[in-house]
Amino acid sequence: MKTKLSILFLLFSLFTFAQVPHCGFDFTSYLVVKAHEEGKSDNIANLKIALVNEKGEEVINENNKYSWKLGNQPLIFSKNYVISKANEPEKWFFPYSGDTYLLSVTNTFPAEEFYIKIQDTKGIYKEQIIQLQAFNMYILCSSENERQARSFGPRSNNPIEVILERK
Repeated sequence: MKTKLSILFLLFSLFTFAQVPHCGFDFTSYLVVKAHEEGKSDNIANLKIALVNEKGEEVINENNKYSWKLGNQPLIFSKNYVISKANEPEKWFFPYSGDTYLLSVTNTFPAEEFYIKIQDTKGIYKEQIIQLQAFNMYILCSSENERQARSFGPRSNNPIEVILERK
């Protein structure tokens, strides 16, 4: 019986210690949009930012193909928000981006196949459609960032900078 318990303990130990630690953001990346006017840094409120195809049609997240959230719904960005209490230093829900618009996507999201459509719900700014690139994604796990750091070209984890024009 001791031998069986020893073997079981050994196998359990090997299994436990052989596991690779995972990042809390495994399998998830973010698209982050910072929309502002020329010469200003404040993010514009009241925007609808949607993931669209080449025809400008909203993309439906069928069976969570592109995001682990919003299953079978259009992929619409949400505004990042402050989670700190009064009289505390400012903390954002998504701490890596501050005052921006966010969309959670899978790490396998094919960014180059899609666009973002920016519409002002107040009608002050002109609508824009911008094609996405792989470097537009916020890749949050260190192993993926290390891989990308060894490659050439634009880096990820920078917001998509959008300058809106008034109508």
